[in-house]
Amino acid sequence: MKYIKFKNKREQVPIGKIVCVGRNYAEHAKELGNEVPEFPVIFLKAASNVIYSGEAVIHPKYSKNLHHEVELVLYIGHTVKNATEEEAEKAIYGYAVGLDMTLRDLQFDLMKKGDPWTLSKNFDTSAVLSDFILRDEYQLKGNEKIFLSVNGNTRQNSTLKNMLFSPTKLVMYISEKMTLEKGDLIFTGTPEGVGRVIPGDKIFAEIENVGSLETYIVE
Repeated sequence: MKYIKFKNKREQVPIGKIVCVGRNYAEHAKELGNEVPEFPVIFLKAASNVIYSGEAVIHPKYSKNLHHEVELVLYIGHTVKNATEEEAEKAIYGYAVGLDMTLRDLQFDLMKKGDPWTLSKNFDTSAVLSDFILRDEYQLKGNEKIFLSVNGNTRQNSTLKNMLFSPTKLVMYISEKMTLEKGDLIFTGTPEGVGRVIPGDKIFAEIENVGSLETYIVE
């Protein structure tokens, strides 16, 4: 079982479901040749995929195109269903930096066949997390910088204001489709600049005032 780690709190909360949002930045949708969505694109990751800052991402042998995607991650602190805007805001208890590691070659193959993305998004070590900062300690403004570098070279550099759907809107939308519970996480999508990483690469990711993480790729 995997647990949420907090910056200044010892409580251990088991990670529930991980709800991920695709194409939540217009420029990222365009760079992969996709249309900008009218509604959030939703998929899931398994909690067993999670590793923490400082641990290694294992490059699956069945893929030759592993991509990094830096994202703001939301921690849901209590059960919410069909949330109003106010209820959605209150359900977000904290924030972290996350990496949604993606097997891009496998994803494109699956999409061409009309199959789900599941196998391109769910593999051991495909979800990297920083410690979470609680909303009581920092209130997200929505214009924080989001950044990722590989081996010291900038790859992704944007701000959270470029999200198509805000954190509150995402909780409202997702809670219409499924009940959100304490311990659930929402990966809110990645900005443009995603790209390939290979064994030996070192990744640094950061969101202004939220936190940072480091990981490296191994075979």
